[in-house]
Amino acid sequence: MNTPFDPEEPRRPGLFSRLRGSFLTGLVVIAPVGLTIWLIWTVIGWVDGFVLPLVPTAWQPESLVNWLMGIPARLEGGAPNPDWIRVNIRGVGVVVFLIFTIVIGWMAKGIIGRSFIRFAESLVERTPVVRSIYSGIKQISETVFAQSERSFEKACLIEYPRRGIWAIGFISTSTKGEVRHKAHGEDMYSIFVPTTPNPTSGFLLFFPKEDVIELDMTIEEAAKLVISAGLVYPNGKEAKEDIEEAARIMRRKA
Repeated sequence: MNTPFDPEEPRRPGLFSRLRGSFLTGLVVIAPVGLTIWLIWTVIGWVDGFVLPLVPTAWQPESLVNWLMGIPARLEGGAPNPDWIRVNIRGVGVVVFLIFTIVIGWMAKGIIGRSFIRFAESLVERTPVVRSIYSGIKQISETVFAQSERSFEKACLIEYPRRGIWAIGFISTSTKGEVRHKAHGEDMYSIFVPTTPNPTSGFLLFFPKEDVIELDMTIEEAAKLVISAGLVYPNGKEAKEDIEEAARIMRRKA
């Protein structure tokens, strides 16, 4: 005999609840894969649509396939050939773009290519509006794509925007030049503090080295932590406890 004080037996989820849980689990698995494939497919189609119209008609995939099979585009009277094979191969424009870019890069490394680039840039420098646009795009391209670009050294933990509040940052380099001189010659780090969830924007700050806690996590792991708004830790609970312990030690020193 049951009394009002006896614990109630947990109810088994109904059929609809189980189906809903299975659907959400499947959605979590399928969504990242599906979105990735869709994005790649869309980008390839966009590149093809931009590049292929610039390729001469005789070198189009459709013309090459029919030429190899001996099928003329038109009959003797000038009418279109009904046997003409239509070909739509996605990705050909991407291949053409890659080959063209590699050839241009190879030519730019040579003496003739460098001379031609200097001559073209000198002409651009004489054009008022084009000069500003070209210089801005060139600086962005060199920053993003240059092979000699230095990456961040380490991820770190700093107190920002005030004491007692901690933020993830990336150590760019040791502070040099006028900034270090004006800061009374103190050893400092140049630190980039990213914003969430877009880590490409943020703040450049200069911190004394003794106020910076270097983290063991990699730059990629710290970026994931920032993008996920603290939901994804590199080593799960252990990493979170390490960060909190480091913050407590720094607070005791202060």
